[in-house]
Amino acid sequence: MDNQLIATEKTPTADNRAVTHLKQEIAGGKNWYIALLEAIGLWTGAEETYKGHHYRYLIDGEAFDWLLLAERLCREVDSLLPEEERDALLFHGQPPKRLSAEEFKKLIGGGKYHQYLNYFYGVTVEEALLQAVQEEIRKEKRISGYASEENLANEAYRRIYGTTKAILLKRFRRQKRYPQLKSTSLDELKEFSYWLFNYRLKQCDKARVASDTKKALERLSRNGFRQQTIDISLLGE
Repeated sequence: MDNQLIATEKTPTADNRAVTHLKQEIAGGKNWYIALLEAIGLWTGAEETYKGHHYRYLIDGEAFDWLLLAERLCREVDSLLPEEERDALLFHGQPPKRLSAEEFKKLIGGGKYHQYLNYFYGVTVEEALLQAVQEEIRKEKRISGYASEENLANEAYRRIYGTTKAILLKRFRRQKRYPQLKSTSLDELKEFSYWLFNYRLKQCDKARVASDTKKALERLSRNGFRQQTIDISLLGE
């Protein structure tokens, strides 16, 4: 598919062009968010180290974390951006300008949009599913007279995936040949969520997958995800 991030090649020239485009367009008066999305459309590298920080934009060669790339690009033009609008986008995923899903897709490119959908389903929805099931368990406990939230997360993992987080994390790391550390980085947590998504697709029947996905989408909708650059009403179909 066209315009995807490239996981196996380093393309500093193309990515420098994206940064230059962003600076020039903002300086020329274009809305900074539109210029940012255009720059994302020009970007090609899947990961890089910039000013001592390693950025990994593509998970498992498939899922595009577009807000992480947005954060990286915003660092190039930080003094030119409205602080409140920038923070709302990067910290809360709330864009300063409403765009349709089709407009967003056109600006970043069809290939990257497809990779973004992989991230949406595989990370955003998967995390929302865990939160939704934890809420269900919490309500059940309260109705039964149990106020304790001990082991709430593990109960949610058992209901969704059939076992605890610790066991699943160990399987994930073994499969990826990662060290079995006591701590987990943010990058690894995102990759773990994407692995859980694929694990759930393999382990559960289609009806269960559809039901769980609907549950997660409903939670996202209740929490204002309609402000995002994706048509959530279509995703539930």
